[in-house]
Amino acid sequence: MRVLVTGGAGFIGSHVVATLRERGHEAVVFDVREDPAADVRDAAAVRRALAGVDAVCHQAAKVGLGNGVADAADYVSHNDLGTAVLLAAMAEAGVRTLVLAGSMVVYGEGRYACARHGVVRPGPRAVAELDAGRFEPPCPVCGEDLSPGLVREDAPADPRNVYATTKLAQEHLAASWARCTGGSAVSLRYHNVYGPGMPRDTPYAGVASFFRSALARGESPRVFEDGRQRRDFVHVRDVAAANAVALEAPAASGALTAYNTGSGDPHTVGEMARALAAAYGGPEPVVTGEYRLGDVRHITADSSRLRAESGWKPETGFEEGMTEFARAGMRGA
Repeated sequence: MRVLVTGGAGFIGSHVVATLRERGHEAVVFDVREDPAADVRDAAAVRRALAGVDAVCHQAAKVGLGNGVADAADYVSHNDLGTAVLLAAMAEAGVRTLVLAGSMVVYGEGRYACARHGVVRPGPRAVAELDAGRFEPPCPVCGEDLSPGLVREDAPADPRNVYATTKLAQEHLAASWARCTGGSAVSLRYHNVYGPGMPRDTPYAGVASFFRSALARGESPRVFEDGRQRRDFVHVRDVAAANAVALEAPAASGALTAYNTGSGDPHTVGEMARALAAAYGGPEPVVTGEYRLGDVRHITADSSRLRAESGWKPETGFEEGMTEFARAGMRGA
């Protein structure tokens, strides 16, 4: 299979390219890092790149939480306009298979249960509560404590920041393309991806990159809130394998199918910082109590659907992955 990988020179994209080639596919890299003309928003460049292509693995995106709404136009341009240009060119070229780099951020907060009111959906956390160090979202009905659980693909979307909004819009665009063309679209909703080749020293990288960059400078990782926020840290090689499986497996025509793509082994951010610091041999993390508006408290995945329908399963455990990541090289921003 000849696969166009947009963002194929990036952190996740480069691992996708390597995995596809290992599995006998021809992976074609389309990335401004390698060629300034390879901009997914450039319709002519995209049309040229699609020549002879069987499928597209769309990894190109502006990632991270961003800076409030100050860079909203940039996010929309890269993520949504870029996706729209790509899909229009695919429709014209007759390419009917798409795997999209989705994200768990489309859910907002994860799944919560109240002892009295069952499953509930807390709203955005109030600034006054965050300033007071009350980080756990309360039950929206009675105000009591909640128990976090695993979120499934059928959970309602509730993006809490600009980046999350653009990732949800990408899915809507891909679904429209699939309906119009009869194509098959899969969105792999990545959880917190980490591993060798993560970009360093950039505000748009993930929390694992922040911590690893701090350790490389001889500094303590700075853990926001109280460090007890839960995430699903999934190794980049496992994410790359999920992309390959999604491209190879038959998918529903005329629709978009979303799959959570996580390790299935949730950990707190504080646990991750401590594991990384221990493996690196650097200073212990510092819990700062700081927060970022737009962050959610707990978001962890139920990835059983992807496992059941494709046979994919993550191969790299948390301790093994963090040990490797502590010693691995990182790339420039």
